[in-house]
Amino acid sequence: MSSNNESMMFSRRSFVKTGAAAVAGFTIAPSVILGKTSGHVPPSDQINIAGIGFGNQGAGDLQNIADPDAPVKREGLGGMQWATNQPYAGIRIQRARRAADNIVQMGDAGRQPIHHANIYALCDVDTEYGAPIFNAYYKAKRYTDFRELIEKEKDVDGYLIATPDHTHAIIAATAMKAGKAVFVEKPMAKTIKEVRYLRDLAKKTGVVTQMGNQGHNTEGTYQTVEWIRNGVIGNVSEVHMWSNRPMWKQGYFDRPAGQTIPQHLDYDLWLGPAPEKPYNPSALHFAWRGLWDYGTGAMGDMGAHTFDAPIWALGLGMPDKIMATTTPYNDTYLPQAEAVKYHFPAREVESLDGKKKIKMPECVVTWTDGGIKPYRPFELENGRALRECLYVGDKGMMMHGTHGASPELVPNRPNFKEPAKVITRPKNIYVDWVEAIKEGRKAANDFEIAAKLTEIMLLTNIAVAAQNTNITLEYDAANMRITNCEEANNYFHYEYRKGWELPAL
Repeated sequence: MSSNNESMMFSRRSFVKTGAAAVAGFTIAPSVILGKTSGHVPPSDQINIAGIGFGNQGAGDLQNIADPDAPVKREGLGGMQWATNQPYAGIRIQRARRAADNIVQMGDAGRQPIHHANIYALCDVDTEYGAPIFNAYYKAKRYTDFRELIEKEKDVDGYLIATPDHTHAIIAATAMKAGKAVFVEKPMAKTIKEVRYLRDLAKKTGVVTQMGNQGHNTEGTYQTVEWIRNGVIGNVSEVHMWSNRPMWKQGYFDRPAGQTIPQHLDYDLWLGPAPEKPYNPSALHFAWRGLWDYGTGAMGDMGAHTFDAPIWALGLGMPDKIMATTTPYNDTYLPQAEAVKYHFPAREVESLDGKKKIKMPECVVTWTDGGIKPYRPFELENGRALRECLYVGDKGMMMHGTHGASPELVPNRPNFKEPAKVITRPKNIYVDWVEAIKEGRKAANDFEIAAKLTEIMLLTNIAVAAQNTNITLEYDAANMRITNCEEANNYFHYEYRKGWELPAL
């Protein structure tokens, strides 16, 4: 490297590492003054991102950070051979597809060329499964072991982690301990103990964090918060959510029989902290979501995209009661369908202008999945589809899709005047994360925010495990304990395989 290049690299690296302290010490000139154009900055100002895990979601995440160096060549989506497709029979109604049906989880992917950061390195335990992305980002350094990557590559500024749920915590913790920013796909972790650990580690290290909840930074979510906080439907006492997930195998099935581990896969690394069990491809890519050892089921997959808006809009804290009922299941696979009910106590939340406190009543929130929807309210006009989240207030109802998409009133109010837009609209979560690293600030959906959402989501699986007790679980969030069912407390975490323990805070 030339002395000039070394000087530019040192300048960029020094700025990123000084973080918030540097921001507090001097004023950063706006992009227009520096001659930067939207979406593109000089190479010397680019930060370096490394991707860990990029089968489906991770591949899309990377493409929201920077376009690949060559086209991604893949036949279909990796692992989708394990997906299930079970359409309904009976009367079918043809409906024109709306823009709100096309949820863009992947931010800028498929739009104008982007290069928000350098894709500096890539890591995946399966070199065959990861080959399309390895080859597309052929300039990036290649690894199969995240530990080796984090130890060797000191010039990486942030890690984008999109591995199966059971390895989120150990990989994120290793990166954060090295002083690196992390973007972790939803759910933030597999267990509530892991979630709180990562939240506390983020506070201790001060690194920039973000959970991959794409709907948090979307117009529909901002509108929902503004409508609710401005009393458009009055005091909300009920919220009903549903999902068509799982789209993968769940139910009363045995674990698939063991097979020979292929040479292109480091199966021990894929297992990570999970119990050592025989390899079978139908338990891995994409399908892992439905197995207790690795995934968190339909709620873990879609809960963040639907639950986030009501938690924010209603200022929900932790529930004090939770119960669940499901289809039969075993110790291998999560249930095919479930119905869950939460009770949230009354609370006060701050108005959007910060000038007063708003009293919110107690609220019952329900969740159903496996394609089972809540009952349609009588007020919902015939022919109008029930969206994935319905709010019931004492002055009306409203609903929106996943990711907070396109809120609408029930029944429709033709002359409805929308409240003023007062919430700051950050850019999509990918750009927000990159810019937060550069500016030494918090990202909009950092671990402090994401931890509460994820903990509420993961309580679902504890309630599922306890359903045969015929007890409505009572939750003491301050002490992370179920107070009326001691056995349920065994589900806040599990015993890691030896050698995979989380590092001390």
